[in-house]
Amino acid sequence: MNLSFRPTSLSRTLLASAALAGALVAGGVSAQGYSGPSSAPAAAQQGYTGPSSIAVTSVKALIETGRDDQNAILRGRIVSHDGDDHYTFDDGTGRIRVDIDDDDFPVGVKIDDKTMVELHGELDRDRKGIEFDVDEIRVMQQ
Repeated sequence: MNLSFRPTSLSRTLLASAALAGALVAGGVSAQGYSGPSSAPAAAQQGYTGPSSIAVTSVKALIETGRDDQNAILRGRIVSHDGDDHYTFDDGTGRIRVDIDDDDFPVGVKIDDKTMVELHGELDRDRKGIEFDVDEIRVMQQ
């Protein structure tokens, strides 16, 4: 009995569908993220927007008294992209390095250094320093 593999119409269709889905996902990722000074913020946000038990805090207070892995919300501006997933965030009381994965930026929303945002995440203290690891970004209404 010969059990050699021969591509069927179904397997070719599945392969083509997987390739198309991958291309669509890759294309969607490039349409979001920090875009620098030349971009204007766009409209819609997704996800939960109601009240939170996590307090809004300042960069100054978080650096001075924050504990490692403490959840926090910061409000201010992302003022620069420092390479890879690293950005500088400023809220008027100080600056902190933030780590933002590409998929944490709101889809279809351009964010520049003038866009007011709310960052949800946790403080990361280690021997390399202090960083805020962002789980979610919300663009604030201006």
